[in-house]
Amino acid sequence: MPHIRKPAVAGWFTGEGDGFRLLGTRCTACASVFFPREDVHCRNPHCPDGSLEEVPLSQRGRIWSYTDSRYRPPSPYVSNPELPWEPYALIAVELEAERIVVLGQAAPGVTVADLTVGMEVEAVPGVLHEDAETTWTIWHWRPTGVAA
Repeated sequence: MPHIRKPAVAGWFTGEGDGFRLLGTRCTACASVFFPREDVHCRNPHCPDGSLEEVPLSQRGRIWSYTDSRYRPPSPYVSNPELPWEPYALIAVELEAERIVVLGQAAPGVTVADLTVGMEVEAVPGVLHEDAETTWTIWHWRPTGVAA
């Protein structure tokens, strides 16, 4: 049986390698950009409510803030208690062109000691979970100039 790569959340990103992009939506009336995507109505309370179109987001941004996750989250969050907990860095990245901040995990091997506010990072494909049949994919933020 072939191993299938499947997005953990459909419609939030597309592509592989250099073509990897987060996907958001933009309102045609007020130009507000949303991530996660909005498919029903514009969330801008001052907008006359235009239609929404899918847009690829900037691949690079600057760290707005960051922290680390050092403990296993409590219920109702899902984590396998049979596996050891591995701390990870969580990064809030400002996408200047879109005027939004997008959260995401740091790429494997990147810790809070490697990060500074204002540092340039790029969205790269990542793995959330793998089982015998499926690799569930997500996005990670990686400092630019760091090899995969």
